[in-house]
Amino acid sequence: MKKNLKWLAVLLCLVIFAAMAMGSGSSAPEEVKDIVAATEDAVSDAVNEAVSEAGSEGAGEETSASKAQEEAAASVTIEEQVLVDRDGIVVTAKEYVTDSIWGDGIKLLIENNSEKTAMVSCDALIVNNFMITDLFVSEVAPGKKANETMYLSTSELKAAGIEKVGQIEVYFRASDTETYDTIFDGEYVTMQTSEFANMDTAPADTGMELYNEGGIRIVGKTVDENSFWGTAIVLYSENTSGKNVTISVDEMSINGFMMSPFFSTTVYNEKMSIDDITIFSSDLEENGIESIEEVELKFNIYDADTFDTLANSDAITFSAK
Repeated sequence: MKKNLKWLAVLLCLVIFAAMAMGSGSSAPEEVKDIVAATEDAVSDAVNEAVSEAGSEGAGEETSASKAQEEAAASVTIEEQVLVDRDGIVVTAKEYVTDSIWGDGIKLLIENNSEKTAMVSCDALIVNNFMITDLFVSEVAPGKKANETMYLSTSELKAAGIEKVGQIEVYFRASDTETYDTIFDGEYVTMQTSEFANMDTAPADTGMELYNEGGIRIVGKTVDENSFWGTAIVLYSENTSGKNVTISVDEMSINGFMMSPFFSTTVYNEKMSIDDITIFSSDLEENGIESIEEVELKFNIYDADTFDTLANSDAITFSAK
């Protein structure tokens, strides 16, 4: 029963991941708004005009841009290398692959030379210094092998402005599937691709700065009112605090109505992330909200390793225009 529930959870995650990958970037330009200060009406008019022009001019360019990205990804390679060899578990990176649905990934060979059935997964996946969501997991019986692919979220690479993947950092973990005891965790490895010298490293930090204290910087980028789950508020986070941190939100309201947002992002030290605050359609409908006009929230920041609170921000207010 435990195994069935575990694989059901993994399958659900994969379905959500696929929906996000296929739905990313599908919103029409007019459905995505910039985050601005509550009084920046003039700026919002200019933004709307620019977005409108981009929507009319960019439609014909999208196909060629996507084709160029696919060709660029197809040219990326890595050297075959052993990433992990510990406690009877060997993980070997075989090649860099590109799938028309799942996107880019690393093909892995996993060998279990131990006497326990092992579940191999990731604690963290980092591409070009951006935290990327991973859904990689592989169960391997004693004395057996498995070919798996660790996919890099297409939508998150796009959001981070990454077209050329140059460096991939992974923190591997392995656990006993029967007892759930940890075999090892935090096994850090780094891979450099053939595009390492040309990789995209610029921070995707355009937008309105919402918070900047103690080495944690958070920028509000856009509000997508037609995301997969309802409405997504896109944030850029940057961590130079010296600690791995997790950021969440609290006391969030939209147009004066309290919301129950879904948001938690972990950003390792000296790394960046692009993540969404998700507001479910049901919350908006229950409060009669058809358009996001004003958002107020507080950020909670705590140590990702010790769970100690590092900071609680004051209330922050912004608009979507």
